[in-house]
Amino acid sequence: MDSLTQIVLGAACGEAVLGKKIGNKALLFGAIAGTIPDLDVFIGSLLYKNEIDAMLFHRGFMHSVLFSILGAFLFGWLVYKLYNSGKRLDSTTKKDWVLLFFWALFTHPILDCFTPYGTQLFAPFSNYRVAFNNIAVADPLYTIPFLICVIILMFFKRNTIKRRFWLKLGIGISSVYMLATLANRFYMDSVFKSSLTNQKIVYERYSIQPSILNNVLWYGIAETEDNYHVAFYSLFDASDLFSDWMILPKERVLEPEDFPDLKNLTWFSNDYFNIEPVDRGDYLYKDLRYPLVKTPKGYQPVFNLKLHQVDGRLDMKPFAPEFGDFSYAMKALWERMKGI
Repeated sequence: MDSLTQIVLGAACGEAVLGKKIGNKALLFGAIAGTIPDLDVFIGSLLYKNEIDAMLFHRGFMHSVLFSILGAFLFGWLVYKLYNSGKRLDSTTKKDWVLLFFWALFTHPILDCFTPYGTQLFAPFSNYRVAFNNIAVADPLYTIPFLICVIILMFFKRNTIKRRFWLKLGIGISSVYMLATLANRFYMDSVFKSSLTNQKIVYERYSIQPSILNNVLWYGIAETEDNYHVAFYSLFDASDLFSDWMILPKERVLEPEDFPDLKNLTWFSNDYFNIEPVDRGDYLYKDLRYPLVKTPKGYQPVFNLKLHQVDGRLDMKPFAPEFGDFSYAMKALWERMKGI
């Protein structure tokens, strides 16, 4: 999920393990530990000159169970050596720090698994991307109550019952909300399948996920031999069927078999993609897994990757989500969330 959410979750892990011993410093160390897996964005850019390679490095090994274990011992030992000195001597144990880093590192990729992006939880032994598609990468209803509880507990002394109460409340509210999104995911799955039947679409496969910043408006995409059929459904819609149907013809001017880099990109987008030519021999790769956003020119993909050939390989310009007019897109999202 987004960086703020991971910071909050990491801080909560730090509080749960070491809050009674070192107070608010446990929140700080937990927050730092919770951000470590996402440093693969920067490490990937240092390791790879090819932007595709760098992008695919994200949510790889540094988001795996193995990294959580190895990182816990490495960072736990290092921080213990630095912290356990002077007036702080024997105030904490090496086990405390290993546990703090383990839970902060481990819960980070676990939380990411619930999003549509996908997480290579079992790397380096498998590149399978775990993605439950039940919550958006950023969802304020998950993050804000959790954040408020963590902020409130900071004002209580480290060994008070009230401090533990606010920690449990924050974890409890966020966990209940996550369970609710899972239930919503199963409901949306049945609605989308019914909608496909209603539209008489004979599909090969389909995928659904919530739109950004909410769990009310959902996006579905179904693949047929020649097209993708996409639609939206809000919990506030009058009809229990997806609507706003659009047909996106498959366009594949390059084949994955011809370019290993393209094959990696199609793996990244779970084969929901189009690729079309643009000026001067460049290509536009559209990842269609993610919900289309409404712009003044109509619905457009957010994940547009601009590709070009360099020394026999495909490379791309640094990725930035394309919302067009952001305020227009957010207003359109809000209006569609309210139902039709």
